[in-house]
Amino acid sequence: MKLAILSRAPRAYSTQRLRTAALDRGHDVKVLNTLRFAIDLSGDEPDLQFRGKPLSTYDAILPRIGNSITYFGTAVVRQFEQMDVYTPNPAYGITNSRDKLRATQILSRHNIGMPATTFVRDRADVVPAIERVGGAPVVLKLLEGTQGIGVILAPDRKVAEAIIETLHSTQQNVLIQRFVKESRGRDIRALVVGDRVVAAMRRVAQGDEFRSNVHRGGSVEPVQLDEEYEHTAVRAAQIMGLRVAGVDMLEGNDGPLVMEVNSSPGLEGIEAATQLDVAGAIIDFIANQVAFPEIDVRQRLNVSTGYGVAELLVHTGADIVGKKLSESGLEERDISVLTLHRGATVIPNPRHKEVVQAGDRLLCFGKLEEMRSMIPTRRRRNRRVKKLPPQPIHDGETENR
Repeated sequence: MKLAILSRAPRAYSTQRLRTAALDRGHDVKVLNTLRFAIDLSGDEPDLQFRGKPLSTYDAILPRIGNSITYFGTAVVRQFEQMDVYTPNPAYGITNSRDKLRATQILSRHNIGMPATTFVRDRADVVPAIERVGGAPVVLKLLEGTQGIGVILAPDRKVAEAIIETLHSTQQNVLIQRFVKESRGRDIRALVVGDRVVAAMRRVAQGDEFRSNVHRGGSVEPVQLDEEYEHTAVRAAQIMGLRVAGVDMLEGNDGPLVMEVNSSPGLEGIEAATQLDVAGAIIDFIANQVAFPEIDVRQRLNVSTGYGVAELLVHTGADIVGKKLSESGLEERDISVLTLHRGATVIPNPRHKEVVQAGDRLLCFGKLEEMRSMIPTRRRRNRRVKKLPPQPIHDGETENR
């Protein structure tokens, strides 16, 4: 495999480990400065130049795009995608994860646990927003920031208002987030590669510092995640469109709460804490994808009019709950179940005797009209209308009837 690591820091620990892991496995690997690319759109096919010369052919790239060059860096990644070069982290996934508001909006639609979060711009909306997330203390986050930079703990409402007003005056956008007291100074970093967590560590802040980032002096220790935490980390990364990601989670009273999904996770802390070859796992995954790439079945199987692939969530009360697949009536409706997802368990090509449970996700191929009919009607949001008391009719006024 010929691999390009897109990085402006060739001597950084993570870049060096990835390069060494690739070389140790017999791959041809180059570290290329992302800013030295030129996107060539002048020819018949998409192309790239590097340092002013035509780029040679690569099988795969591994983007290590810094925050400061997200726009240009993702444009380069997107050009590689146009050239059919494999990347575990596509441009849209990197872009999604870099904007904290955008990432939160995406994850909020998929039953992923997160701290209560609001986003406002008008000064009059700040106090109600603070109350909606549970009141002070609150955590304030700039939309773009890494390594704990731009994350502030406001101990009371007045301080929160002053900080937000100051940030808004400098044209900064800020999220208001509930402070999860039970996990103060601690969080979990799970390193997701493909469809599994290859390593996980707990980060613990030092002293009175509430941010647990290693760059803020936090200590690390290995941790074995239970099924719920592992499932949440993998789902969060996949929802964001990332196949290699660091997922940061708080340990809430009711389970994991996702804080951030990082598209260029550092490897030094987690490899030191776990003594695992995380870089090697990433390289092996990329090599396997180059040798036998995953396909988008939604595109490949749309071969007949009216047929396609869809994922169906089995809701409580659905008529197929508690029935074997052979008794569910799906085959009679011309629907085949390709994969059954149950929590963190994946059952490919499930057998007819498999009993369907509420909460299962079925990846199916069949008649789109039949599958669409199985999706419950979306519940309309109830909007609370403030009722005004009846107004008295004063002398001299007439009532419209």
